Amino acid sequence: MNKIINGKVYNTDTARKIGTWSNGADRTDFSWVEESLYQKKTGEFFIHGQGGPNTRYAQQLEASQWTSGETISLISYDSARQWAEDHLTEDQYQAVFGEVAEDDSRTTLLLSLPVATVKKIKRNAAQAGLTVSAYVESKF
Repeated sequence: MNKIINGKVYNTDTARKIGTWSNGADRTDFSWVEESLYQKKTGEFFIHGQGGPNTRYAQQLEASQWTSGETISLISYDSARQWAEDHLTEDQYQAVFGEVAEDDSRTTLLLSLPVATVKKIKRNAAQAGLTVSAYVESKF
């Protein structure tokens, strides 16, 4: 499925699927829901949701008739983290959002930078004998 939102294309065929959650109901059940979290190459997150006539994904046919439906919804980085925390395994979560610290001393930051900038940061970090994180920290 693809959808244009605010002049940008969100496409389940080209974005990376992070994980899927279902409420466990059979697809023929009116309350069936399935959601998948995706991330675009630009770092943006979205949910592709599907569901039966008794769900928020239902589509109206006529005045009092509803059917199963699907949609794409944009979500923020923090909302994506919360969705992943609620619905994915620890390994799936950490593969996208990084290792979870035991305290609040560190946090993961998602940036969208030009490729040349990233190469320069990695090269400078390697020359300094530091991880990328340690290199960036040393600059502030």
